[in-house]
Amino acid sequence: MVPRASRSGRPRALPVLLFLPLWVAGCAPAALGELPAGAAFRAAFSDQGVAWVTSGRACAARAPSFRVTCPPLPAAVDVAWNGPEAWAGVPGLGVIVTLDGAARTVNVGRVAALSAGRVYREDGSAVTYAGEPARGVAGRPSAAVTVASAEFALVEGEVRRVADGAVLARGAAFLTVTPDGAAGSSQPQLVTAEGTYRLTGERLERLDTAGRVVAATPHGPGRVGRVGALVVTVDAAGTVRAFNVDLTPAR
Repeated sequence: MVPRASRSGRPRALPVLLFLPLWVAGCAPAALGELPAGAAFRAAFSDQGVAWVTSGRACAARAPSFRVTCPPLPAAVDVAWNGPEAWAGVPGLGVIVTLDGAARTVNVGRVAALSAGRVYREDGSAVTYAGEPARGVAGRPSAAVTVASAEFALVEGEVRRVADGAVLARGAAFLTVTPDGAAGSSQPQLVTAEGTYRLTGERLERLDTAGRVVAATPHGPGRVGRVGALVVTVDAAGTVRAFNVDLTPAR
């Protein structure tokens, strides 16, 4: 059962525990073919930790222990951190749900992508985590990020600034967070004031501001982001690794 909207037409939050018995009894993560293209593996990073979704299974690992939590949910399409809370979008039920901590769910419609500030639906429209209408994008976003208070989305390879719809890059496979916004990239990477951290599929590299590789460590495919002062990676199997800025292991 999906929570109904209020008489005002706005979605309202209900305790996720109302739905968990039905989910556990009747739902397992959907097969990859039941999810939108590109939804096989996504991750989100914040000072709180890292969250990810692999073929519909959503998990979170909070700093500093990075202990992994994977609640029993139907197939999720994306994850994000909104303040201290990790959320997953479940398009089949039209809701977002918290992954740990206080159990919450909000009826938002069919989710396509999550950022730290907004929930983007499959038609490009958006709402906040309180269910209030927000500016969306034209087309279906495959990824979204919030940098400071600005929203950016990846739509059919285009990096778009949500506020005015400006196209910042084309032909991008990934949406990359930068110190002053977002950019497109062909590989998972993180751009910081100290340089760029890039996953090539065989190793994690640190590049200086001139683009020269100054450090590297063996690493398979995954995603990379910043968690506090640490550079953190996660792979599709749920292995979380934490590094100092010079790529020495942090734990």
